[in-house]
Amino acid sequence: MTGLLSFDLPLLAGVRAADLAGIDVQFQERSLAGWEVLFNQQDMSRDVYFLLSGALLAVYWTPEGREIIFSRFSTGSYLGELAALDDGDRSLAVVARAPTRVLVMPQKCFLSLFETVALVRHRVVTDLVSRVRALTARNMELTSFTVEQRVVSYLIALAVERGQLETGGVLDHAPTHAEIAASIGANREIVSRTMTKLARRDILRTARQRIELLNPDALSAIL
Repeated sequence: MTGLLSFDLPLLAGVRAADLAGIDVQFQERSLAGWEVLFNQQDMSRDVYFLLSGALLAVYWTPEGREIIFSRFSTGSYLGELAALDDGDRSLAVVARAPTRVLVMPQKCFLSLFETVALVRHRVVTDLVSRVRALTARNMELTSFTVEQRVVSYLIALAVERGQLETGGVLDHAPTHAEIAASIGANREIVSRTMTKLARRDILRTARQRIELLNPDALSAIL
């Protein structure tokens, strides 16, 4: 029990060993190479995963083979809980963007935590509500924003997430133009043109996997 708590996972912050008494806590660690698939869309597995190190992408592939990136996960994040909760197939595929290490928790163990530990249950429900709100906002952007505005909204959200929305703020290990495009429902060429346009206006400066914000106010004014 204390072994699980030693990972300092945000979902379990504040949970004590005594709270896990009576729960058959099971988990194992797994390593993935860059671009190795953790699980596929429509996979029937039910495990829940926690990101210990590295980088993961949640991806949806359309029947035509188009890739849509739904989310990236920060260290400590958990994923795969939807299938564990409703016994449904995986709605998205998850791929390692770099060498990655995850903690794997069987469905039965996760459900025991969810049902027994009120703090865990509250956090899972709150996270689900936040995701519904985010999807609503994303749908509004797709229907009312231009591609340029969607790129800008994406960059601002990423900068806020990393605490870099300021003059001189730097986004290291930045997503590629193809990844940005897949995240906002656009194509790579338009995203590349938009980034070039923003650079020419001295709003930002780009390098390989690096974006520097030169004028956050001008960036925000585009929205």
